[in-house]
Amino acid sequence: MARAVAALDGLHVVAVGAPVRPRRQERARAHCLNLLVCELHGFKVGHLFMEARDPVLNARDVATVQQARYALPRDARFRLDHLPGAAEPLLWVADIVAGAVRAEKLGDPRYRALLGERVIDFPVEVR
Repeated sequence: MARAVAALDGLHVVAVGAPVRPRRQERARAHCLNLLVCELHGFKVGHLFMEARDPVLNARDVATVQQARYALPRDARFRLDHLPGAAEPLLWVADIVAGAVRAEKLGDPRYRALLGERVIDFPVEVR
């Protein structure tokens, strides 16, 4: 799968906040999403699609993006939409890239190497 993703045009931006205790996963997700919004804006991205979860968790993501927009220039626009993962195969790319980055962090660089310079990962301090 990493080989197939490597053949796609584009850049993959990953926010990495790890390790995270299970009780802190939502907080870590918010920290990562906050950074991701700012970084994506820097790459001229104004619309982020994420895999839908349940309505309460989706609302948390939306609130996080709304808060992150305060760090962007005043006239900046940034939008978040949730899509069902099964209905949108392009969302699977994010899982493949995240898996490759995680494998590299755990000592197996094979998949990340296949993706090459198409992946930029940013560390996020999570507590």
